[in-house]
Amino acid sequence: MAIYGKGGIGKSTTASNIAAAFAQNGMRVMQIGCDPKADSTVNLRGGGSVPTVLELIRERGAALTLEELVTPGFAGVLCVEAGGPAPGLGCAGRGIIAAMEKLKEKRAFEIYKPDAVIYDVLGDVVCGGFAMPIREGYANKVFVVTSGENMALHAAANIAEAVANFRSRGYATLGGIILNRRNVPREEEKVAELASDVGTKIVGALDFSPTVQRAEEISKTVLEAFPESEMAGEYRELARRLLAVCGE
Repeated sequence: MAIYGKGGIGKSTTASNIAAAFAQNGMRVMQIGCDPKADSTVNLRGGGSVPTVLELIRERGAALTLEELVTPGFAGVLCVEAGGPAPGLGCAGRGIIAAMEKLKEKRAFEIYKPDAVIYDVLGDVVCGGFAMPIREGYANKVFVVTSGENMALHAAANIAEAVANFRSRGYATLGGIILNRRNVPREEEKVAELASDVGTKIVGALDFSPTVQRAEEISKTVLEAFPESEMAGEYRELARRLLAVCGE
């Protein structure tokens, strides 16, 4: 599955907690961060940085091994960060393409045999590189994280349009919208309108909670830091719903 959303909307937090929920349910999970900031999996790894795929390609070349690309995280989640070029020196979308090609070359999916692969993708601009999980058949379902804020809704609509453009080719389909509440006026109504406009549904909703920020301050997922919290329960329920959609 690919999880898209505007930068800063909480898609990486959402993806990481979903990955943790899957893993705690006995699944073998891989999360691939498709963002130049390379921070998608940071809370699964307890903080700190890891070498990105692009950095490793530049530094190691043909000697690069699969084990260098993949870092185990919380509950055994397999973490990969695509990375990006230095500012002003290249296209971030091309970085994602290079990372996906390297994982394929190293037979990552055949060797690790994950039950679920989560692509965490920046969705402000859905160019060719950022659309790769959709158009190259890596993802079966696309989920869009948004709040009721206008810029987030605009980005979500663009992502839905990008998915629709590939629909006739048999690629990934839109699985639904994830509402990550920011408690803005008419939030539920505006997101419901968006879902209707793009022909999908709100597959799950998350409350705006300080528990999420508290977990991130100690570089952990909510499921690891506060497993008995209401927010942990919300993430588990969201994970259950996403699996149900993927099974449809």
